Amino acid sequence: MARRPKAEIALDRELTDLPPELRWREWMGRVEAVIFAAPAPVPRDVLAQVVGRDCALDLVIADIREELRGRPYDLVAVAGGWHHRTRSAFAPAIRTVSGVPQPTAGLSSTEILFLSGIAYLQPITRGELGKVFGKEMSRDTVAALKRAGVIAPGPRSPEPGAPYTYVTTEKFLSVFGLASLRDLPDIEKLEDAGLLTKDNLLAAEIPIGIEGEEDEEASQDALDEPNAANGLEF
Repeated sequence: MARRPKAEIALDRELTDLPPELRWREWMGRVEAVIFAAPAPVPRDVLAQVVGRDCALDLVIADIREELRGRPYDLVAVAGGWHHRTRSAFAPAIRTVSGVPQPTAGLSSTEILFLSGIAYLQPITRGELGKVFGKEMSRDTVAALKRAGVIAPGPRSPEPGAPYTYVTTEKFLSVFGLASLRDLPDIEKLEDAGLLTKDNLLAAEIPIGIEGEEDEEASQDALDEPNAANGLEF
């Protein structure tokens, strides 16, 4: 006769038998452990399952981040959750030993150009993107961005033929270290980085993704601006 597995012991979330300081330290440890073990950003509702009902998760995260100050990694808010990310200053060292490329290295300059248009103007159709940039967005470009997981079909457009629109995905947010689309660099920041000017926009000549160390570095800095950390996932 097969033995029944032992019932799992329910997690004590409230920890009322501990003094306040030790209770807080335990909650901090649980939250960091869950985030550390997760392969993707962990949303707030998941973290809430390992702490007490009255636990202020934002304060727990703040205390963890304070303890990580000066370390080469941090907890960052990305794609609707929290994730461990190495700080951007250490990205060259990691790439040297691992061969992991820049987040945008798998995409061509044309693909990055159209991805930027989708990010800022979504939901948007291929035809509309063509009008913005003065060049057609090919189906191969759409396929490459879909394979990369950074765009997905959006709602159909109300224009004749009801073409699909395109939107960015949670992976897009994760790759570029954004908590939400509200964290996209604003036009002023892109102008300061030399990536976008109103004249460029009117001329459909937005120089995002141009090859070369200086341009690539400026592009990455602008995309990294919302957070101090940069993931190497692409």
